[in-house]
Amino acid sequence: MSTNTISQPDPNRWKALALLCFANFLVMMDSAIIQIALPSIKETLGYSQENLQWVMSAFLIFFGGFLLLGGRLADLFGNRRIFNFGVIILIISSLFAGIAWSEMSLNVSRAVQGLGSAFIAPAALSLIMILFSSNSKEMGKALAFWGLSGAAGGALGIVMGGIITEFVGWRWTLLIYVPLGIIVLLLSPKLLQKSGSKATGRVDYIGAILVTISSMLIVYGIVTAEHSGWQSINTILPLSIGAVLFIVFIIVQSKTKEPLMPLNIFKTPNLAIGNISVFLIAASWFPLVYILVLYLQQILQLSPFIAAMAMLPMPIFMAIFMVAIAEKVMEKFGIKKTLVTGFVLLGAAGILFSQTAGVDGNYWTNVLLASLIASLGNALAYLPATTASVSEVESGRSGIASGLYNTFYQIGSAVGLAVIVAIAGATTASSTAESQTGALNAGFQQGFFWIGIIALIGFVLALLFTRSTKAGKNE
Repeated sequence: MSTNTISQPDPNRWKALALLCFANFLVMMDSAIIQIALPSIKETLGYSQENLQWVMSAFLIFFGGFLLLGGRLADLFGNRRIFNFGVIILIISSLFAGIAWSEMSLNVSRAVQGLGSAFIAPAALSLIMILFSSNSKEMGKALAFWGLSGAAGGALGIVMGGIITEFVGWRWTLLIYVPLGIIVLLLSPKLLQKSGSKATGRVDYIGAILVTISSMLIVYGIVTAEHSGWQSINTILPLSIGAVLFIVFIIVQSKTKEPLMPLNIFKTPNLAIGNISVFLIAASWFPLVYILVLYLQQILQLSPFIAAMAMLPMPIFMAIFMVAIAEKVMEKFGIKKTLVTGFVLLGAAGILFSQTAGVDGNYWTNVLLASLIASLGNALAYLPATTASVSEVESGRSGIASGLYNTFYQIGSAVGLAVIVAIAGATTASSTAESQTGALNAGFQQGFFWIGIIALIGFVLALLFTRSTKAGKNE
């Protein structure tokens, strides 16, 4: 993009932002909308309880594995082109997922959905960074809407999944992406500026293969640990091979003239702590929503539809907090103070849930307050973490910065979920509670407690390593 274009902002930038945030909403919703539908899918396609996880895991593995490549391709071949390519892949794969006739057909389709999403997410965020690069205040507002769209996609996806599964059937939790994706594709040429490659050079194919396979193996090992255990060979082997390949990837990147991930990108102020914060936000928020859904259905005995309605206040709270509060707080107090406060509130919410989520709990007195605190904490942490991860990166590297950011978020979600589910499962198995419900609830309470601890680790790291900024400048 030329300097002249940057100095004169695109008059359609807010409409373009709405489209890009909607696309991000769809991508993040894709990993959540299917959760409440899993029992129905199991019954229709004959999944075993152990294999049912692959409806979720196939998507997460391919999404997390291809994000860095998606970001690099966006830098080299143009953000809009890669964005549209990802949307086309998502539309086609969603159609086949919705008409799936077997376990294998659904698993493969979900994996290809993840691939399409890995092209959409970094290209969309990169486009936002370019659209609003000339005005730091507008950039803050744009990133607030971006953060809201992702967080709301995960939370609202569960709500929509419950409604669609109960009233239309589980297949429409997947088929819904066909018409919605076509709408995005039709609006894209009108609202998104056509961009050629901002970066010159070639694709680092060796690096791309190494990081993609290593990311996929690491995510595979993490999601397998949920069912096989951390000491199982099925967990240890892919994690070990993935770690070795990632080390080789880092060595290759340090030696290559045109690397997939230039290591000096981490010299960008706050980029490293921003990505670590994104990882820890995802590692606490994603399992919190997951455990809460199970608590509402399995302990409070709410139906899928009522449980979905009970989750609805969380995305509403986040919408209000992200736009009305988080942006203004960050503008006034800077990235560091906002991030630290967000982590404290998110940690407090997890620990509060661990104390109030009882067998005889009541939604209004035991769930709603902690949900409000968690939503506020997530909003206050998410915006500065996102800003730190991407806003200071030069435009020619915006795609790889966006891919890096999304990779940390997805792997954080997978790691957090696997760790918390393992802790909850172990607690339930060793519980001395008289009833199965009591043992299950003990596991949920322990899970909530460690979710709070993960967030408080984020508080400590943010306090120690975030450079104070205010109004987009170092203090």
